[in-house]
Amino acid sequence: MNGPLDITPDALAQEALVLQQKLSAGLHTLPEVEDVHYGASHKQEVWRDGKVVLYRFVGDKAPTAKVPLLIAYALVNRPYMVDLQDDRSLVKGLLALGEDVYILDWGYPDRSDRFLELDDYINRFIDGAVDHLRQAHGLDAVNLLGICQGGSFSLCYAALHPDKVRNLITMVTPVDFHTPDNMLSHWTRELDVDLFVDTLGNVPADMMNACYLMLKPFRLNLQKYVGLIDILDDKHAIEDFLRMEKWIFDSPDLAGEAFRQFIKQFYQGNGFVNGGIEIGGQPVDLGYVDMPVLNIYAEQDHLVPPDASRALQGLAGTDDYTELSFKGGHIGIYVSSRAQREVPSAIHEWLAKRAD
Repeated sequence: MNGPLDITPDALAQEALVLQQKLSAGLHTLPEVEDVHYGASHKQEVWRDGKVVLYRFVGDKAPTAKVPLLIAYALVNRPYMVDLQDDRSLVKGLLALGEDVYILDWGYPDRSDRFLELDDYINRFIDGAVDHLRQAHGLDAVNLLGICQGGSFSLCYAALHPDKVRNLITMVTPVDFHTPDNMLSHWTRELDVDLFVDTLGNVPADMMNACYLMLKPFRLNLQKYVGLIDILDDKHAIEDFLRMEKWIFDSPDLAGEAFRQFIKQFYQGNGFVNGGIEIGGQPVDLGYVDMPVLNIYAEQDHLVPPDASRALQGLAGTDDYTELSFKGGHIGIYVSSRAQREVPSAIHEWLAKRAD
């Protein structure tokens, strides 16, 4: 009899043998692993405002797209996730298809940035980058791709400056912050954010990382490290693992005032749905988002559930609205092999149909 778990002595012995072989292989493989680096595409600084830098990616061939594509990432992680490595790069895929790709790097806020507000990020940094691109390319409007929190910022920007955005793409972007399956939202709704920010000033990156990891504590704090044993004999796989770990824990602190405003107006007030978002004293109404919109969401996203993103369709003022679902999670939409095949081409084809 094998018992209810169907475990036999032979199976246990085989498992122990495999474990021993993996650990032994690791003794040879790990010393060969050097410090991992990120970035598959060359980039050039073209504009700067303090710590915030606008980069232009340079591909193997000149871009064929006439309208530049500006990527706005979230504040809570570094934007190189979209160009992590040679075989996991949304940017590389877009460049290969002829897109002219730029990205905003928010930098690492310090104590001097404690009082930066959402107005600074949206009406100063994003608007400054957009104006630079408009002037450099001789255009009235550019294409904007907002990712996660950067997508929420992009929606605000497009609502406040619709004449400067030709096409808007949102990826894994929260719009309805009060969907029942939004764990992060449930955590933050009762947060005394005034006491939190008044006490800490800027929000420490380690604290934010701990919150995200505890959304899936077994998977993100234990299971993935147990699974590391299975790849100890594969130098390339170990380097991939370490590169992802480096990105996860290479997180900036968050400017206190901007964090306070974002939690209050978006997570607690659900301002896109209920109204009440003000940026620099101007109300944000998604009804003014009247340019073509492509909304891409991940079907297994635990940070931004699909319903949180799909709410955009009923709020945006555009008559040209497209949704694209992706089978994967919040991070897989940038780095999985499926994403490399599907996402860049979907974005490029959607933009190409609206190029005239």
